[in-house]
Amino acid sequence: METLNKTTERTLDLFGMTCANCALRIEKGLSKMEGVSEVRVNFARESVFLRADDSVTVNSLLEKVESLGYSALLHDPNKQSETEKKQKEQIRNLKIRFLLSAFFSLPLFYGMVTHFSFLSFMPMPHFLMDRWVQMAIAFPVQFIIGFPFYQSAYRALRNGSANMDVLVVIGTSAAFGYSVFGKDLYFETSAVLITFILGGKWIEHFAKGKSSDGINALLKLRPETATVRSDGVWTEVPNEYLKLGDLVLVKAGERFPMDGIVSEGESFADESMLTGESMSVEKKTGDRILGGTVNGSGSLVVKANKVGNDTTLSHIIRSVEESLGTKAPIQRIADQISAYFVPVVVSISVIDFLVWYFVISPGLVSSAIETSIAILVIACPCALGLATPISLLVGTGRAAKRGVLFRSAESLESVSKINWIAFDKTGTLTEGKPKVTAVSHSGFDSSELNRILEEIVKMEQTSDHPLAKAIVSYGKENHLVQESADILSTKTYPGGGIQSEQKGVVYFAGKQTFVEENGFSISDSIQESITPWTVDGSSLVFVGVRGNLNGMVVFRIEDSLRADAKSAISELKSIGVEPVLLTGDNHSSAEKVARLVGITFVHSGLLPEEKAKIITKFKTDKIHSAMVGDGINDAPALASADVGIAMGTGSDVAISTADVVLVNGDIQRIVDLIRIGKDTVLNIRQNFGWALGYNLLGIPIAASGLLAPWVSGAAMAFSSLSVVFNALRMSRWK
Repeated sequence: METLNKTTERTLDLFGMTCANCALRIEKGLSKMEGVSEVRVNFARESVFLRADDSVTVNSLLEKVESLGYSALLHDPNKQSETEKKQKEQIRNLKIRFLLSAFFSLPLFYGMVTHFSFLSFMPMPHFLMDRWVQMAIAFPVQFIIGFPFYQSAYRALRNGSANMDVLVVIGTSAAFGYSVFGKDLYFETSAVLITFILGGKWIEHFAKGKSSDGINALLKLRPETATVRSDGVWTEVPNEYLKLGDLVLVKAGERFPMDGIVSEGESFADESMLTGESMSVEKKTGDRILGGTVNGSGSLVVKANKVGNDTTLSHIIRSVEESLGTKAPIQRIADQISAYFVPVVVSISVIDFLVWYFVISPGLVSSAIETSIAILVIACPCALGLATPISLLVGTGRAAKRGVLFRSAESLESVSKINWIAFDKTGTLTEGKPKVTAVSHSGFDSSELNRILEEIVKMEQTSDHPLAKAIVSYGKENHLVQESADILSTKTYPGGGIQSEQKGVVYFAGKQTFVEENGFSISDSIQESITPWTVDGSSLVFVGVRGNLNGMVVFRIEDSLRADAKSAISELKSIGVEPVLLTGDNHSSAEKVARLVGITFVHSGLLPEEKAKIITKFKTDKIHSAMVGDGINDAPALASADVGIAMGTGSDVAISTADVVLVNGDIQRIVDLIRIGKDTVLNIRQNFGWALGYNLLGIPIAASGLLAPWVSGAAMAFSSLSVVFNALRMSRWK
C-alpha cells in the first residue's frame, strides 16, 4: 500500500527581490517543485508561505530560491535576529550604493542642468564636457555600483521571465553605449537614472520596514527569559525551555512569558497589546494569563499551560503571517498585469524608437533613443506589485493591535462589504456565563430529587454548551458532584439536547420541544412554575427522566448582557450595518436580549443547520453578511457566511471555522474590524488606481518626448514611494 506524505506548512523570509515580477518568478519557480502544493509570495513582507509534502526539505526550498537568483531563510518567529540582521544589511547596502552613485553622478548632473536656459548663468567647467571624462565618471556607476541590476536581469531572463531590472539595464545600457559610440552624450542620463532608482529603493525598503511595525511589535512582546521554580529555587532560563506545568515568577512591570493560570498572588495585567482592551484586568488565583501581556503592581506565580508556539501570542502571530501570505482578489489582477508588463513595455519602447527615427525625426538617433529610454525607465511594475500587499500589511498589523485577527486577505476585503451581521446570543451578546437561578420539578419527592440532580450534573459534564456548564456550576455549588459514578452512555443532538443512560434510568436534557419529541409531557405544576420564567426571557433547560423513576426537572438559567453589546449594535447601525439575532434559545429569551441591545430582526429556536440556511438565504438575496458566534453549534453558520467572526473566548471548532477571530471576545471590536476593512480596501484601491494610472499616463507622456530620461527615473522612484507612504498613513488613523 502506498504511503501518503503528510502536508507541512512553512514560511521563508526572502532577500533580493526588486519588484513584483521577482515575487511572481519565485512563486512560479517554487510551484514547479515536486511535492509543493501551494505557494504564496508576499512582496511587501518579503516572505513566502508554502504547503508541501514532508518529502520536500527546507534545504531543497532554499536551494531553489538560490537558483532563481535570490536568498532565503526559514522563518522562525521565536528567532528574528538573523532575519532582521539580513534585512538591515540589505538596507545599509542600498544606502551605500546610493551615496556612492550620487557622489559620481553629481558632476554629470551639474553639467546637465547648466544647459537649461534659466540656469545658464552657472559656471560650467569645460573638462566636464569631454566624452572620456564623462565616461570615466559614469563607468563605476553603470558597471560597478549598478552591477546587481545586471545580475538580477540576467537571472530573470535565464529563468524565462523579465523584471524591472531588465528595463533599467536596457535603458541605462542604451544611454551609456550610445554615449560611447554615438554623436551625443547621455552619460549623465544613465548615471542619474541609476542614482534615482537606488535612492528610491533605499527609501522604499526603509518605509516597508515601517509598514511591518504592527507585526514586529507583536514579535517583540515575547520576553527572552523566564524565572522558573526548580527544586524550591527560582532560576532564570531562556523562554524556549519553558515546559507545561512550570511555575513562573513574574514581577511587577515584567511581561508574562507564556499563557497560564495564576497560582499565587494578586495583581493587574495590561492586555491592551493583545486584546485592544485599554483597562487593566484584575488577576487573582485561578485567573487566566496571556503571554506577552504586562504584569501590573504585584508579583504573580503563574502555572504554565501553553508555552512556545502554542501560546495565544504565537497563534496571533502565525494567523497574521498566514493572512499576509494570502492574496486579495484585487491582487490577482495586479499579478496578471505584472506578468506581461515588462515585455509589453519593451515592445512599446522599440516601436516608439522606430516611429521617432523613421517618422517624427527621420535619421535623428538621439531623439529616438532618448524617448525610448524614458519609456523603459518610467514604467514601474513595482508600484503595481506593492499596491495591495503593502496596504494589507499595515491593515492586518493595525487590526492585530486591537485584538482582531484576519485569517486571509480575502476576509479582510470581504468585511468592507458587510451590510448585514448576524449574532448568536449566548456567549456573544451575553457574557456566556449563565447561572442557574431556580429549579422546578415534578414526579419526585425531596429525597429523590438530590439523587436525580446528581445524575443530571454528571451527564451535563460531558457537554460544552454554556447552559450545560451553568448546570455543572450549580452542581458544584450545591455539592451534587460525585466523581465516583460512571456515565454508561451519552448521545448529543446538536441544537436539541443530550441523552444519557445511568443505572437503568434514561435522561433527556435540552429544549422543551426536544423532551416532548422524546415522549415527555409538561405537567400542570411545571407549567405553572415556568410561565413567569418564559415571560421574562429566561433560558430553560428541560430534563425528562424515564425508568424506575419518572418525572421532569426544569432549570431556570439567566445570563447577563455584555456591557458593550448595546453600544456595539448602535455603532454598527450608524455605519449602515443591520444586526440580526440568530439563536437556538426560546423566543421570549431572544426577544428580551434583542430589545435590550436594539436589534429588530430576531430568529429564535433555531437548530445549527437552520442558522446556516438563513445565512445562505442572505447570499441568495445578494446580502453580504457576517456571522458572529462562539460555540460548536455556530460552526455551520460561520462557515456559510461571507465572513465568519468567532469570539476568541469560544470553542476551538468555532475559532477554526471562522475567517476573523476577536481575541478577547470583545464585540466592540466588530465595529473596529469593519472600519479597518473599509479603510484597507479604500487604501488598496487608491494605491492600485495610482499605480495603474501612473503607468497609463506616464508611458504615453514619455513616448511623446515630453520627459527627459532622468525625469522619468525620478518619477518611477516616486511612484513606488507614494504607494508605500499612502499605506503607512493608515497606521496613524484612529
